[in-house]
Amino acid sequence: MALNLKIDESASLRLRLEKLEGEGIKLYLDGAPSTTDYIVNSCINEDTVYMPDYVTDESGKIKEIRYDRISSR
Repeated sequence: MALNLKIDESASLRLRLEKLEGEGIKLYLDGAPSTTDYIVNSCINEDTVYMPDYVTDESGKIKEIRYDRISSR
């Protein structure tokens, strides 16, 4: 059951990011330029939590999505 959920989450994230990347939105992971594949693999396969931060331009249109690792303190 958990494996199927992980596969569904991976496919869903991949579809969303591919669409956004195709629209010209830049992707970053921990401050470095990244790709859909690298973000999906990092977010789904690691035991780490990443939080997306949506960066907009002056008109409110999304121009970047920055995934940053969340650390608990």
